[in-house]
Amino acid sequence: MKKILAFILFLICIITLQGCGAYSFTGISVSPEVKTFQVNFFQNQAPIVRPGIDQRFTNELQDLIQDQTNLTLVTSSGDIVYEGEITQYNITPMSATSQSTAAQSRLTIAVNVRYYDSKDPKQDLEQRFSFFYDFAASRTENEIREEALDEIYTRLTQDIFNATLARW
Repeated sequence: MKKILAFILFLICIITLQGCGAYSFTGISVSPEVKTFQVNFFQNQAPIVRPGIDQRFTNELQDLIQDQTNLTLVTSSGDIVYEGEITQYNITPMSATSQSTAAQSRLTIAVNVRYYDSKDPKQDLEQRFSFFYDFAASRTENEIREEALDEIYTRLTQDIFNATLARW
């Protein structure tokens, strides 16, 4: 009796898993034919140019895709291609003190992304992504830059990943 019960339970599990179809636990939604990806250099075309932020963004997008997928990074002829540019890098005052000086500032970075899927061109996308980092106005840009870029780039790259590969 235990063998029959175990066999029935096994069959139910198999049927249930079979019914789910192809599912990716990473949440990506790309064609099975897609094996490679390419991230072209995201040039900084913002009015304020900070050296190195473009290369760092490009590298962080590559790293995120490599970490969360089984796709292979290539330098040309990728099945999917990311390209674009950094279009905004600015610091603006956000709130004022009673002495009419800024109490808080915001660093905002925006990136224009073009995504091409050679296996399924219906998935191609061009979209602007932006995120910000708020900080005390008593701190300088140089003091907060690394911390701010960490937070902003983490959010931007995840948003880009979700829009292109996870389709969220």
